Amino acid sequence: MSKQQISQFDKMTKTPIPKLIIMLSIPTIISMLVSNIYNLVDTKFVGKLGTSASGAVGIVFGYMAILQAIGFLFGQGSGSIMSRQLGKQDTERASRTASTGFFYSFICSLIIGIISIFILDDLIMFLGSTKTIAPYAKTYITFIIAAAPFVSSSFTLNNLLRYEGKAVFGMAGMMTGAILNIGGDYLFMFKLNMGIAGAGLSTAISQVIGFIILLTAFLRHKTQCTLSLRYVYFDIKPIANIMATGFPSLLRQALNSISTIILNTEARVYGDSAVAAMSIVSRVGFFVFAVAIGIGQGFQPVSAFNYGAGKYDRVRKAFFTTMALAEATIIAFSLAVFFNASNIVWRFREDMDVVRVGTRALKLYVLAQLTLPPSMSCEMLYQSTGRKLGASLMSAMRNGIFFIPALLILSHVRGLAGIQEAQPLAFVIALPFSIMFAIIYFKKYGEKAQAERAERALR
Repeated sequence: MSKQQISQFDKMTKTPIPKLIIMLSIPTIISMLVSNIYNLVDTKFVGKLGTSASGAVGIVFGYMAILQAIGFLFGQGSGSIMSRQLGKQDTERASRTASTGFFYSFICSLIIGIISIFILDDLIMFLGSTKTIAPYAKTYITFIIAAAPFVSSSFTLNNLLRYEGKAVFGMAGMMTGAILNIGGDYLFMFKLNMGIAGAGLSTAISQVIGFIILLTAFLRHKTQCTLSLRYVYFDIKPIANIMATGFPSLLRQALNSISTIILNTEARVYGDSAVAAMSIVSRVGFFVFAVAIGIGQGFQPVSAFNYGAGKYDRVRKAFFTTMALAEATIIAFSLAVFFNASNIVWRFREDMDVVRVGTRALKLYVLAQLTLPPSMSCEMLYQSTGRKLGASLMSAMRNGIFFIPALLILSHVRGLAGIQEAQPLAFVIALPFSIMFAIIYFKKYGEKAQAERAERALR
């Protein structure tokens, strides 16, 4: 191994767990916060164009979730395998896995973008648009479709960098794209009077630039793995392994998209103000959870790398450290939003109907998010260590198995109040199942951890 590879191996397997997780989490937290600040600013800017334009953000958010799902399918799938291969000090196979994940992410999202062009009108309505929102959504989404391969591939590259323990490079790409997007929104939407088209153009340009920055980390050999077309697998077995490992992320993101579509569809019965309100709640709620997710993303390479290196005791300690840190942050952020919910919604859309719907929904949402850190930590544990079935089941619970039926039932039983209550209810119901999965996992691998401790004691 080169000196760089030895240094990275020692860093991932010997650095004290709390210090390592915090060190790897900080870049991802910063990039998550900046990206989410952009989402909030984008929602605020578009809200100035009217309630229907504000609703278009929620519609396009569902499509962005599809592209993100592809990026995470190949990024989390190849990243998890790659990190375990690096833990085993097999850099060549790790490079092949990373190259395969990147290549197929770009190609698949390119195909999705081409198909989307030919079904654009139907796609907009499928995503939950009303007739008054549709013109804004169609204009906005056209630019997102043009940038589709770069959107998905950016998520793939960012995941690969995180799983290598090089999250700072991922932060540089994601932050640059988000900051450019905020500036571009202001320039194109208001200074050049492009309206909703300016928001779409700004997003497309910033995604391409962010993609280039992320890719250069590999091209400048700042990583252990090398991305090259000659390394790409074209036989089915390694591709299937990547997709199976990344399937929980695909499932999670796909269900996010499907649930957003269903949410928009149910909310549009109550008008554009309801669609706009729930869109704001989703954006703000995700921002609140961003720090906890950033901590979880710092945990994933620690878990995968040490699992590959056979250091099971470190995996266990990393899990509980992550859960504790994530819970502490989510409590602080959720309570701050809960006591300022109406003011927060008002700042995004000065429409009393939007504020009325959004305030109650946001309060319920952030309170229920207090149950998410254990669920998130357990899901990331299973996926990063290659437990595909368990990770897939947990991914399906919050936004599929529990949320979609709750949304469909409560929206008909309790109307708009039921729409506000469905997601929080799904969060709470998923918690005991996640705890059960964690108990099963550590009971199974506890013997390995005990053997590792005994071996260290004899040295």
